[in-house]
Amino acid sequence: MADASWQKSVHVNTKSGVVVHCVDCHLPPHENNEVEYLWEKSKAGIKDLWGFYTKDSASFDWEKRKQLAYAEKMVFNESCVACHKNLYPRGLSSEGALAHLYYEENAEKLNLQCIGCHLNVGHFDPNYKHESNMQLGAIEDTSSQIIHTEATIISSFANFTEKIPSTPVSFNMIAIPGGSFMMGSADNEAYRNIDESPLREVDLNPYYIGEAEVSWDEFLAFFNKTRSEGRIDPAVIMARNAGDDIDAVSGPTPPYGNPDQGWGYGKQPAITMTHYAAQMYCKWLSITTGKKYRLPTEAEWEYASRGGKEGPYFFEGETKKFTSDRFFNKIFGVDTTTINSYVVYALNSKDRTQTASASQANPFGLINSLGNVMEYCADWYAEDAYTQTPSKVSNPKGPSEGSEYVVRGGSFASDAKELRCASRDYTRSTEWLKTDPQSPKSIWWLSDCNRIGFRVVCEMPDAQK
Repeated sequence: MADASWQKSVHVNTKSGVVVHCVDCHLPPHENNEVEYLWEKSKAGIKDLWGFYTKDSASFDWEKRKQLAYAEKMVFNESCVACHKNLYPRGLSSEGALAHLYYEENAEKLNLQCIGCHLNVGHFDPNYKHESNMQLGAIEDTSSQIIHTEATIISSFANFTEKIPSTPVSFNMIAIPGGSFMMGSADNEAYRNIDESPLREVDLNPYYIGEAEVSWDEFLAFFNKTRSEGRIDPAVIMARNAGDDIDAVSGPTPPYGNPDQGWGYGKQPAITMTHYAAQMYCKWLSITTGKKYRLPTEAEWEYASRGGKEGPYFFEGETKKFTSDRFFNKIFGVDTTTINSYVVYALNSKDRTQTASASQANPFGLINSLGNVMEYCADWYAEDAYTQTPSKVSNPKGPSEGSEYVVRGGSFASDAKELRCASRDYTRSTEWLKTDPQSPKSIWWLSDCNRIGFRVVCEMPDAQK
């Protein structure tokens, strides 16, 4: 498969007739450092021999090896630079020139790799797109589908299926009863981090939360209704979106490439949008349905994810049995009997997202609150956020200001220790946009993070309070 995709690639079918071979990309240039070249060649040879005699090539996960995260470990950037000495050849588009100028100015500072933008050059992928994706969200024939004429009316505090008016899209919302819980992790919880302490008692009002992460069907309904065709100054967009007029909501511009990473749209979780884009989706959904949708607070997210449980997970088991980051488990293997039923993570995901049908729900009815994709929260992140409030607090909303937002739940690439209900993480704005050459950078799409998505919260209508 690797050989066939190489033969179809632009590295073989070059305009000049020069054929680029495997060693030209997967080994460093020998002209630079002969010792390094021989060392890397020896390692590659030993690895190939080991695989030839001990593994079945039919068992190789070629789809996983096509992903950028794997490719970056197999391609030497200095080889790209040694071969492509002129980054501004005749015929290069203005967008390409801008991108290459950005690379020259930021390659060392941001550790930019050529393959980050040119993943398709060595191994052909028919689904790869290296241009603005103007076809994203193309309207399909809906003649055989039921188009919703109005949003769902909530008459009691119970689970409901929301319907997005003027679309065939619907999704399930789970009624979360109000209550109190201990937020954070105890001092004796294995693999805990300092930002999970101290434990605090949190009281929450009832609310609704998405059964699953927002799907592409749902997000593209927003994209199609609000999309902006051309690039507009982000400051102008944000000022325009500050109002409450649905007709004035300016949505995302078409992304560069395939935001689904080739994993599929439909019921797959929507990924690669920015925190701002997630907020604007919630605002649009609120205006469209007449309800109050928003991102969950960090406290709401953890309470719903725990499902009334107090351990590291909402299912039975200890982190030390599930984690790959334990010497004993590295030798004897990880116990995946229980965790595989509930979580899409590093050991079963094949490095990609899955639909909600792949996992069992937690006691409250949430699917994939742990694993699959990290989920945006409304709160600003602070390592000491829990120390900024009393030991008992009601409906906390996090710090009043910050530079990065809380993300929760871990992803398809996470180890089990990062999937604990108390585990906290945060956005990394610079890192997740490092290959975006625009100035200012996109406020809608992330260029360098395919593990992030979100689920929505709906506040109780006033009549139910």
